[in-house]
Amino acid sequence: MAQLNATVGDLAGNAAQALEAWTAAKVAGADMVMLPEMFVTGYQVQDLVLKPAFTRDAMAQIQTLAQSCAEGPAMGIGGPFRDESGLYNAYYVLAGGQIQTVIKKHILPNDDVFDEKRLYQSADISGPYLVGTLRIGTPICEDAWHADVPEALAESGAEVLFVPNGSPYARGKMDVRMAHMVARVVETGLPLVYVNMVGGQDDQVFDGGSFVLNPGGALALSLPMFENCLAHVDFELTDQGWQAAAGTLAHWPDAFEQDYRAMVLSLRDYMRKTGFSSALLGLSGGIDSAIVATIAADALGPQNVHCVMLPSEFTSQASLQDAASVAQALGAPLQTLPITGPQAAITDSLAPIFAGRPADLTEENIQSRLRGLLLMSLSNKFGHMLLTTGNKSEVAVGYATIYGDMAGGYNPIKDLYKTRVFDICRWRNAHHRDWMMGPEGVVIDPRIIDKAPSAELRADQKDEDSLPPYPVLDGILQMLVDDEASVADCIAAGFERETVKKIEHLIYISEYKRFQSAPGTRLSPRAFWLDRRYPIANRWRDHST
Repeated sequence: MAQLNATVGDLAGNAAQALEAWTAAKVAGADMVMLPEMFVTGYQVQDLVLKPAFTRDAMAQIQTLAQSCAEGPAMGIGGPFRDESGLYNAYYVLAGGQIQTVIKKHILPNDDVFDEKRLYQSADISGPYLVGTLRIGTPICEDAWHADVPEALAESGAEVLFVPNGSPYARGKMDVRMAHMVARVVETGLPLVYVNMVGGQDDQVFDGGSFVLNPGGALALSLPMFENCLAHVDFELTDQGWQAAAGTLAHWPDAFEQDYRAMVLSLRDYMRKTGFSSALLGLSGGIDSAIVATIAADALGPQNVHCVMLPSEFTSQASLQDAASVAQALGAPLQTLPITGPQAAITDSLAPIFAGRPADLTEENIQSRLRGLLLMSLSNKFGHMLLTTGNKSEVAVGYATIYGDMAGGYNPIKDLYKTRVFDICRWRNAHHRDWMMGPEGVVIDPRIIDKAPSAELRADQKDEDSLPPYPVLDGILQMLVDDEASVADCIAAGFERETVKKIEHLIYISEYKRFQSAPGTRLSPRAFWLDRRYPIANRWRDHST
């Protein structure tokens, strides 16, 4: 079982990883090495797979792999397949120097982040194939989430099910996967090997967590989440059929650690796969920029995280001290770049045109946009990736300035509601793991976590001047955004109608901002971008009561 991290479009690099895994399998005396779905191309390729030259290159890479793996175990590897009948999400079985079998995906997912029906043809159900004397059935990812394909394979003589996956992380996803796979094992009476990809690709994170189930649903082996690893599993023929020998059972972390590691891995891989090695962010003294700086330090190393304080006349001394405390605790370089001078210059430039009009949100946003300008200038000059720091609560209601604090290339907390940001900060202060490149201990001062959130764009400003308290806001957002609940449902849950309608209005009018926002780590099944796609120009409102 090869639980590895592919890079979309790096055909030669992905094939080299596959060959290295095959070599390890050969040394171990294995009969087959199994890699994830679409591994040779990386996943998801989206419309890249519609380019004929790309698909030809991928198929040629698999043919070369087959020739390189002539003397040794068979290899199962995912990749695209195109012939006169169409384009398919396929799984290749390589043996004896050639492509022995091509399995084509039957059930194409078309929900959440998946849009495979517009990319691929649905194929007839493939039959089992032989590796040695063992008859193997391979339902590809979604094929195993439904009973039809595994049952057809069992009826046609499969003795074991090998399921290659490109299954992205969402909170609680491991339990869902396990429930589906146990159901397939119980229905067919066959053991099952589930191999998942690992690594970040744009907003999605593939979390690994591969496993082996025996007939009846008993867990025989499990691999760590979020880590590259190889594992050897032996199958033994018993009076009750084939059984997997017992192996190591990895510890799967709790939901807070899974979310945090997903954000670290997604940022690390996004940087690596787009060619960046250092990050930059504005450190305000607030909780959001503090946790983003910490995630970046754990992903890249503190020395590669460049923090900048950009104080204005409204920035409190406490905020400056809090921002400095985070950078110091992380060991990250910190610079101070006041915006008071540029702000005065912009104010003077606009004064003749704004004459006679009172100061309002415009002047507040100028501060944010000046910060965005200065940070992007540093990004351009020094080649750092600028990180944005808006949480899901702010992203949902547009409590962010477009072309200001929304400027940047990636946002690891984009799918993390504000109340969960508090929880994640407390979790990180109390826990350290060997995959974290930042220091252990309290890195976010409890004062930052406990103080009232504020954008500090005017005197004595607090977030609750414009928004309901975050527990109320997040409760409403969870219903309206994640659960697609009605206004009436929210009222029935105990929220005030006026507040619910205000939040609903803010969600809809902020769609244009989200359309232009940086990508960020997907942590839930209803993240903004591919999971939730709404029109920008939209006059409908829910009038249910």
